[in-house]
Amino acid sequence: MRLGIVGSGAIARGLAHTACDAHEIVLWARRAESAERAQEKLEDRAEVVTDLADLASAEIVVEAIAEDVRAKCGLHAELGGLLPPEALLSTTTSSLPVAEIAAASGRPDRFAGLHVFNPVEKMKLVELAFPGEATEDTRQRFRDLCAELGKTAVEVPDAPGFVVNRLLFPYLFDAVRMLERDGIEPEAVDTCMKLGAGHPMGPLALLDFVGLDVATAIGESIGAEIPARVRELVAEGKLGKKSGSGFYDY
Repeated sequence: MRLGIVGSGAIARGLAHTACDAHEIVLWARRAESAERAQEKLEDRAEVVTDLADLASAEIVVEAIAEDVRAKCGLHAELGGLLPPEALLSTTTSSLPVAEIAAASGRPDRFAGLHVFNPVEKMKLVELAFPGEATEDTRQRFRDLCAELGKTAVEVPDAPGFVVNRLLFPYLFDAVRMLERDGIEPEAVDTCMKLGAGHPMGPLALLDFVGLDVATAIGESIGAEIPARVRELVAEGKLGKKSGSGFYDY
């Protein structure tokens, strides 16, 4: 199957890397420099393009751009007009309304929310969320795709944050409020949660890994209160691991 991937960030590249053994991959990057970086990381295991029209032959297209509903809706409107009628579309949103993005595509009956987790190569869960119009054939094809990627698909309601982020981010933000209130060091909180609760990564390190700008966007989408310290770090350009500093220096 020819699988189209829209985007060139960590999630898009992880999807391409995970799927390339089972499917023919074409990955779209917005800019030439982004395409070059993606091609370098994928080592010629996928076709990387900068023209959206090159996705027209894909049977399923997975969008993996930034968590911005207007950007996603605009891109899906383009894709909906470009792809053949039988093609399926999906978004990797972790917190935005799938039904709204599906409606923008013009094909909500052939649409899914496909929330994969970073790093895609290691994380086994996919939260599958469907708009009400999605047909049973659409639902089954996305279940099959998840299985082909070696993932466990769990169907979840199309509600802000789905299951994982809706439960996870209030906990992560509460860890930040503990720093603000008690003056405890990030390392102490993270060590307690790793050794005491069996978490593979502590909450402050996880926020840095996700990206504090992304965490803020997710928090706002689920109606969680964003701690002042998170907003201060974002304003300073300290977004976590990807920028070299956040709660920790990298």
